[in-house]
Amino acid sequence: MRSIDELPVEGRRVLVRVDFNVPLETGEDGEPRVEDDTRILASLETIEELRAAGARLILVSHLGRPKGKVDPSLSLAPVARELSRILGVEVPLAPDVAGTGAQRLAEGLDDGDVMLLENVRFEPGEEADDPHFAAALAALADFYVNDAFGTAHRAHASTAGVARLLPSAAGRLLEREVRTLTGLVENPARPLVAIVGGAKVHDKIAVLERFLQAADTILIGGAMCFPFLAAQGHSVGDSLCSEDDTSHAATLLARAESPGSAALELPEDLVVAACLEPGVQAHTTDGVDVPPGMTGLDIGPRTVARYTERIAAAGTIFWNGPMGAFEVPPFDAGTRAVAAAVADAPGLTVVGGGDSAAALARFGLQGRVDHLSTGGGATLKLVEGVELPGVAALEQSAVSAP
Repeated sequence: MRSIDELPVEGRRVLVRVDFNVPLETGEDGEPRVEDDTRILASLETIEELRAAGARLILVSHLGRPKGKVDPSLSLAPVARELSRILGVEVPLAPDVAGTGAQRLAEGLDDGDVMLLENVRFEPGEEADDPHFAAALAALADFYVNDAFGTAHRAHASTAGVARLLPSAAGRLLEREVRTLTGLVENPARPLVAIVGGAKVHDKIAVLERFLQAADTILIGGAMCFPFLAAQGHSVGDSLCSEDDTSHAATLLARAESPGSAALELPEDLVVAACLEPGVQAHTTDGVDVPPGMTGLDIGPRTVARYTERIAAAGTIFWNGPMGAFEVPPFDAGTRAVAAAVADAPGLTVVGGGDSAAALARFGLQGRVDHLSTGGGATLKLVEGVELPGVAALEQSAVSAP
């Protein structure tokens, strides 16, 4: 991929795809405001570097899922206000995405100025990667930079289509994500330990298959462990466990027996309760059979001890998915312990997925990992070895400025 260092941006308009799909809340004045600015802060390195180089920035992002229709509740106006506050300069919001209002604002930019287009998903041509809409976006600028790793797995007009029409480059965030996640599976420091949790096996089959080939050890937690335990003949009580997931788990267990496959480790004890409610009486099982009428909601202390031992000895760690219902004590103990072990690990630590990031934040550990991926689906796709359309388009971009 071309780097932004290679683009002669001084005095030129640069269309920058960012991921400002942030949660909003209603302020005391009744106006919507940004609740969590993590994704905005993640884009600052690229924005500030381009501003310092004299670029005239036109930022483009989506917010929510308006499905090609204008939805005032999903306007990027609160994001423009928050970005203005962070940068200390006014960031005007265009009244449209690629219409006359956006064109007038873009033409009036000076070196170092920043503007934001309205929600790109208000346009039906965005998710369809419509070539006419991509051309309208491209007409706003001289160069294109993609720094929205979280949408790089989408073949949309603002992530793929426009990149094929303008000289393009990867922003610092996207560049770092691709380098780190690719290196994670292609050239990791050994042993590589993958910690995979969450709810459903079928959502992460491809990731688990990749780690069976690339990792040394896979640690399974969260509700995902129950289909594996069921496939081994254990009772799972009322725990989340579908027949489809159990079938997938059985296949993965069989593959784990192949020579050269990673060791696939499952819990040896569990924390169970009659329901998921604060203050409910919880029990630790002796083994992994869940009694009738009970639900498995966390990994147990013996499992925690074994998993944290594996993490401490790892050269590289990838964590995606919590170990239990960490939002509700006392079912947060397993996730808390794993998060702390990852934060304390001497090896390279990479964390991906919204729930894992939320767990780190909940336990005050978000600044203690080497790489916290901003992608959800994009992170998993890249780890799986799937080519991301937003990255591939950068490699197919035009060579010289129009």
